[in-house]
Amino acid sequence: MANTLHVDVVSAEESIYSGEAEFVVLPGEVGELGIYPRHTPLITRIKPGEVRIKPAGGGGEEFIFVAGGILEVQPRVVTVLADTAIRGHDLDEAKALEAKKQAEEAMQNRTSKLEIAKAQAELAAAVAQLAAIQKLRKKR
Repeated sequence: MANTLHVDVVSAEESIYSGEAEFVVLPGEVGELGIYPRHTPLITRIKPGEVRIKPAGGGGEEFIFVAGGILEVQPRVVTVLADTAIRGHDLDEAKALEAKKQAEEAMQNRTSKLEIAKAQAELAAAVAQLAAIQKLRKKR
């Protein structure tokens, strides 16, 4: 198909998605990015949040939560190298709530700047995951 791009979403553990798509939307560091075929080449960091992929040929959007990572865009290929990636249907609200609680407790109990920064990053990922679960729940 002439008006599509190939999308790969991978984490350290596995390949989460690989296929042709009409577009991809994901959380960049300075805002949401929409990537369409023939996009200008780009490499940037992404923050925790949802990746939405519109598969080529119709069908519903694919939904993937990423806990940060790197995005590489070429005119016909998009690669998301995620720190952690979870398919939308595999998201667990109870686990996300527990992770948020633990991160909040860790922020209270840490004293070094490194420990505080790590706890803040864990909290941001947990909050982003909960927000993604809420959005996915509304779409169903």
